[in-house]
Amino acid sequence: MGTSLLMLTEVICKDGEQLRCASAWAAASPTTTDRSYYRALDDNSVLELMTVAPNTLVNQLKPDRQRLAAQLAPYLTGDFRRQLLRFVEAPKEAATPTPQTPYLQLRHIEVPLERLGEYRDWRDRTIFDVVRRSPQVEEFGAYHTLISTEPGVMFVSGFSCDVDKYMAVFDSEEYRDIIRQAGPRYITGERGLYTKMYSHVVAA
Repeated sequence: MGTSLLMLTEVICKDGEQLRCASAWAAASPTTTDRSYYRALDDNSVLELMTVAPNTLVNQLKPDRQRLAAQLAPYLTGDFRRQLLRFVEAPKEAATPTPQTPYLQLRHIEVPLERLGEYRDWRDRTIFDVVRRSPQVEEFGAYHTLISTEPGVMFVSGFSCDVDKYMAVFDSEEYRDIIRQAGPRYITGERGLYTKMYSHVVAA
């Protein structure tokens, strides 16, 4: 099942340094917290997903960031980009606190707050219905941001099949119609629907 608080941290690596960065990151991180690591398929980023204890957030992150900044700096072109997510529900529950599937997709939208309750009812009848009927999607959790420069709804979707076979679920006419329904009523912000694909590289 989804963890109650999930921290997403992403870094942009120098060319050719994704795997070395991910390995160094995993080796430098405490083993007392559930973590998983993925590399992006369409750019040079590496993503860490980490469970967070609600009562120890600041104490957990401060030494972690200082240590990692020193150890990972040679691999990076910039700084850490973090989002703290709150688990809401899952039409397909994860088997582990953080994803361990071979592939992962993040799907994000910003929803107008006055329509959030209405949106949740709508997505259960539409988005979640498609996910429940699609064996290509093995895990699918809905999170809402608590702290982020990109607030909104984040779907964390795990799968093992070929990427094209997985994407057929979301490229179908049925799902394109769902996106058209969402349109300006449930999607706001500058980026609209944002998606990114990753492959698993390190088991923490």
